[in-house]
Amino acid sequence: MGQRVPPQPHPSRLTDFAGQPLVVGVVADQAPIVALTAVSLARATGASALYFAHVDTSRYADVEHPDGSVRHLPIDPDIDDAAWPDREAALTRMVDEWMEGQDVPWHFRYLAGRPDRALTHLARAVDAAAFVVGTRVGRHHRIADFVNGSVSMQLSHRQHRPVVVVPVTVVDWEGKAPWE
Repeated sequence: MGQRVPPQPHPSRLTDFAGQPLVVGVVADQAPIVALTAVSLARATGASALYFAHVDTSRYADVEHPDGSVRHLPIDPDIDDAAWPDREAALTRMVDEWMEGQDVPWHFRYLAGRPDRALTHLARAVDAAAFVVGTRVGRHHRIADFVNGSVSMQLSHRQHRPVVVVPVTVVDWEGKAPWE
């Protein structure tokens, strides 16, 4: 039997931006510029909603629901992670602050597992037109990005929707970028 070839990007697989939601990746202490960029894009395209999503990599999705939400469990069953509801509440408050006064409907999803897979599941479930994600910053991300690839890179190689990458910090032309 031949090797399985995943469905490739094709005009027939394109989700028109007009009126379709966008999926926005969220991490703790994220700069609001990512959300504001998503709001601007949502207004420009008439997006029906923004779906802000955080992916907890210390948990895995046990059940994926049709609305893009998941039931999740800890990866290590011997560790009782009772703190995840507090993380979810804090992230929801952060998004709520960003969206105060904005005229774009939004939802929050606390997901689990591999970020690229979890975000792709959500995008499929809500028929999103694209993803909006921020860049990671800081010296400690260099090796992790080199080994694992960034979430934006994984998304751009493993599914067909466009990925809008928002810079959250820049390096002067004379300075060194995090990967250098």
